[in-house]
Amino acid sequence: MSWFRRKRKDIFDDIFEDIFEEFERIQDMFRSLIRESFEKEFEKLGAEGKPIVYGVRITIGPDGVPRVEEFGNVKLSKVGKPIVREEMEPLVDVMDVGDEIWVIAELPGVSKEKIKVKATENKVTIKAENDRKYYKEIELPAEVDPDTAKASYRNGVLEIKLKKKASSKEEEGKEIKIE
Repeated sequence: MSWFRRKRKDIFDDIFEDIFEEFERIQDMFRSLIRESFEKEFEKLGAEGKPIVYGVRITIGPDGVPRVEEFGNVKLSKVGKPIVREEMEPLVDVMDVGDEIWVIAELPGVSKEKIKVKATENKVTIKAENDRKYYKEIELPAEVDPDTAKASYRNGVLEIKLKKKASSKEEEGKEIKIE
C-alpha cells in the first residue's frame, strides 16, 4: 500500500472516530437532559418513591372508529398537573361473545384472595389490594345479568364472564312466518 493510501485511510479513520465521539457526547447530553427533566416533573407530581405508569392502547372498534384507552396510575386532568394515584388502572379487554360479555383484566402481582369484583347490569368494578393496588370501572357494551357472573384468575389474568340480559323483543317472543 502506498504512503498516500495509508495516510488517506488514517485521515478517514480519524474523521469517523471524531464524528462517532461527537455523537456519543450529544447522546450523553440528551440522556442527562431527559433524566433531569423527568426528575423535575416527578417532583412536581409529588410522586417521589412511587412507581409511575402511564400507557395508552389504540384499537379500532367493530364500528371502524378508533378507540383510545388509558391505563396506569397517572390521570391527566383537564386543568393543572396530572394526578398520580396509588391504584393503577389495569389493561382491560371487553369482548361481546355471543350471549356473553367477557371482561379480561391484567392484574400481575396480586393474589386471588385480594381481588374484589362487583357487577351491575351496565358496569363491572375491579379492585385489588396487595403490594400493588388496582382499580377500574368498566362500562359494558350491553346489559348483563350480574347473577350469572363467573370469574377466574390465573397467571395475573382475571377473566369475568357475564350472560347478557334477554332483550324485550326476546321476552315478547319472536314472530314466526306461516308457510
